[in-house]
Amino acid sequence: MPLRLPAARVNEDFDADWLFNRGEFTSAMMTTFDDRAWRMLNLPHDWSSDGPFNANFASGTGYAPGGIGWYRKHFLLDTNQSGNSVAIEFDGVYDWSEVWINAHFIGSRPYGYSSFGYDLTPYVHFGAGDNVIAVRVDHSRLADSRYYSGSGIYRNVRLVVADKLHIANWGVCVTTPRVETDSAEVQVETTIENSHDKKESFWLDTDVVSPNGTIVASARTRGNIAAASLARNGVSNCALTQKLVLKNPQLWNLNDTRLYRTVSQLVFGGQVIDEVPTEFGIREARFDANKGFLLNGKNLKIKGVCLHHDAGPIGAAVPAGVLERRLRELKDIGVNAIRTSHNPPDPELLNLCDQLGFLVMDEAFDEFTPGKNKWVRGVNVGEPSRFGYAESFAQWSVTDISDMVRRDRNHPCVILWSIGNEIDFANDPFSDPVLGGNYHHENPPATDLVKCAAPLVAAVKSLDRTRPVTAALAAVRMSNVVGLSDLLDAVGYNYQEDRYSIDHAKFPQRIIYGSENSQRYEAWRAVQTNSFISGQFLWTGIDYLGEANAWPNRANGAGLFDLCGFKKPVAWFRQSLWSDQPMVYLCAAASSAGGQGFGGAESWNWPAKSTMSVFCFANCPEVTLTLNHDVIGTKKLAEAKHGVLRWEIPFTPGTLRAIAKDDNGQPLATYSLQTAGTPSRIELVPDRLKLRADGKDVCHVEFRIEDARGVLVPDAAPELTFCLAGPARILGIGNGDLNSVEDCKAGIHRAFQGRGLAIMSATTTSGDITLLASSPGLNSATVVLQSR
Repeated sequence: MPLRLPAARVNEDFDADWLFNRGEFTSAMMTTFDDRAWRMLNLPHDWSSDGPFNANFASGTGYAPGGIGWYRKHFLLDTNQSGNSVAIEFDGVYDWSEVWINAHFIGSRPYGYSSFGYDLTPYVHFGAGDNVIAVRVDHSRLADSRYYSGSGIYRNVRLVVADKLHIANWGVCVTTPRVETDSAEVQVETTIENSHDKKESFWLDTDVVSPNGTIVASARTRGNIAAASLARNGVSNCALTQKLVLKNPQLWNLNDTRLYRTVSQLVFGGQVIDEVPTEFGIREARFDANKGFLLNGKNLKIKGVCLHHDAGPIGAAVPAGVLERRLRELKDIGVNAIRTSHNPPDPELLNLCDQLGFLVMDEAFDEFTPGKNKWVRGVNVGEPSRFGYAESFAQWSVTDISDMVRRDRNHPCVILWSIGNEIDFANDPFSDPVLGGNYHHENPPATDLVKCAAPLVAAVKSLDRTRPVTAALAAVRMSNVVGLSDLLDAVGYNYQEDRYSIDHAKFPQRIIYGSENSQRYEAWRAVQTNSFISGQFLWTGIDYLGEANAWPNRANGAGLFDLCGFKKPVAWFRQSLWSDQPMVYLCAAASSAGGQGFGGAESWNWPAKSTMSVFCFANCPEVTLTLNHDVIGTKKLAEAKHGVLRWEIPFTPGTLRAIAKDDNGQPLATYSLQTAGTPSRIELVPDRLKLRADGKDVCHVEFRIEDARGVLVPDAAPELTFCLAGPARILGIGNGDLNSVEDCKAGIHRAFQGRGLAIMSATTTSGDITLLASSPGLNSATVVLQSR
């Protein structure tokens, strides 16, 4: 069957051509305000990432500036749109945003991670009349977070024009109550809104469209909705539920991400007046107290990482292309799950997780109330600040978590709703006598955790009972005593692997998993050897800004990948544990007899006469190590200690090579370290050569410092100058150095450990793009891209 014709709804990308200025402007909401000297930019935008960074700012937020900023946008509405409903939708504004349309105040939102929207209809002009939307963002108390937040309208914005009788924002909820091999039941609940002054009757038509684009099920339901004048807020609503059955469903899983979609149409007077598509996946995700996690009936260990929302040199305004690169890198090493630490994510991230095949723990908050410590001069140093979301929690938390669930509930990737991260951290702020000598009677009682959590759990369950409600707990013993654990469907344990077996025996019906874990081999073995543990989420997948130590340290280095997305040795180690694809890797360090772990560098440049510890990570049966073609030795993977093979050898310049083999001695994978000479040239390595001229597409260009033979010089740190010509702009330049305070938006930047990354975005103009990188004493490099 062909799809029906598209409806009249206009869903416009509203990111282009905003005007911005830092500072306070008391009349900037007025239509007559003179904004001609303001900077024009496209969203998303994070002014904190522009710097300058300063030791007088807060370590928690990466020594980045905050302050107050204003955004304004002028726009026209066609006369033929008159009589329709007009709304604006924000995916995220950090923080304390206030919005005006044509000088009329329409709303405020304190939480910087919530998505929200406003009805503009009563105040807009149609035809030649200019409309002005103004947004004030107040991040003046910049020490309000334990990690980097960014400042501004840092996620996408849309303008939606629809009939006054229309499907509500996030108004389509798709669930699959029954999933079997030969059939699946799809339930679609659709919320309709009416702002007309009279009662309306309509038809709701819903088609289910298969992954190959054909309609496989349809339903039609008659609906009636009251007049807007009868509603308290001027908009009446009703909800209709439709049940459809699909034959031979194509199930969504991590290796075959088949997505269906519903097409919901409102029919009035024989005309389609509104249409909303909604993607969803058909899958059965289930946790079992004894068997762990099952996807479509099959056991699956969750191999997850925690991810903060920034992207290093570009801050919090992260294009979808940057998110995609990072997710693909994580998938390549065997990661199959993401925890959105510690806030609702960008909707683009969930779209990509649906498409690429990741499970998601969708998290709401990092604190309840009172607030946590936010360190200002380094972690656990000096006097912390204590303001932040806690001040808004009582008024806004149920609204914020409800909006997160409404927005995200159709994503097949989402398997857990988390109400909070380490909300029970001992004495930060809650305490209880069960802590013994660590009990602080002057702190808020931990029983208050239950009072804070219960409304959140109820709000989530009122909107979605198909997924467990969880929290990442830091002090499970305390949470058990006060009853917080009992409120949860699944209990997350942060760094408490020693409690897994104890609590499984004590609470045999409890679903237990590692919600935050170190990268220690033993932490993974606790998952691997206990069938009742569903999996773990490592801290963290990628280095992140903030939660820093003393200046000039601006970022936290807990990641498997650095701020630029380059693999660290710990990422290769995790790949050896989690990936099914044959791999082997080498790193080295000065010998440290008796050490159990590894702390090597990806380098074979060391002082003469050094004795070296060579660390090898592999997932193949055996590995042979050679140096300049001479065999050093062969070791079986079974000989690995804490997951690592190790040799002690004297340093000799040349090529150190590992050859991974199968049980029959046949090579499966190789990896080499080469001694580098002096820096000779710059090499530019783009991840693509063609871009879409849509103003959003991105290209990542790695810059490398190499010797005359093309070997990366691992300690090279020259300053490079970048010149860009053509229809593109540089979003940010970084090098992965946690202590770099360079301007990431300028065209001058140092390399670190021989490399760095420039991230460029296309404009809306087609043409050739040329990037030149130069540095005194080095051969320069040029890369040419095409934007079409």
